[in-house]
Amino acid sequence: MTAQLREMRWWDIDRVLELEKDLFPEDAWSRGMFWSELAHARGPGASRRYVVALEDDQVVGYAGLAAQGAASDSGSEAVGDIQTIAVRRDQWGTGLGGELLTELLRAATAFECAEVMLECRVDNIRAQKLYERFGFEPIGFRRGYYQPGNVDALVMRLTAKPDSGSTGGSTSEQGTEING
Repeated sequence: MTAQLREMRWWDIDRVLELEKDLFPEDAWSRGMFWSELAHARGPGASRRYVVALEDDQVVGYAGLAAQGAASDSGSEAVGDIQTIAVRRDQWGTGLGGELLTELLRAATAFECAEVMLECRVDNIRAQKLYERFGFEPIGFRRGYYQPGNVDALVMRLTAKPDSGSTGGSTSEQGTEING
């Protein structure tokens, strides 16, 4: 069975928190953090996109993107920031992480983001390889970013293809233009 993606809603938070605490026990987000993010995901001026992946009504993954400096508002270039991507352990290697990332890149295109940024734990090689397949490039480090474990973050960036205005360059199997 294939997971279905849909917009994350407030009633998903408890199930998302269960997965969050399992995958990120030292630096899991709080209920309040998810509530705050979802408050910016709806209505006029929405600047967030959060999705859940459901399989048999179980949350098997989730992801979120924040956009800042919307191009249509200020005339400046918008920047997307991947806030989180998480996939239940038994779903690793199924392509679900790529589906979630593709959805976030679609949102970045809709928000007219000129680039998409993210931080990834330096010890999370699986995630780094996923991001590299989508065209993200390492641009620096944030020392001690993940607390309380004092783990460094690798900062990565994906820039928009100049001639299309979309984030990326080659086509993935999902049909979204992405760098690759």
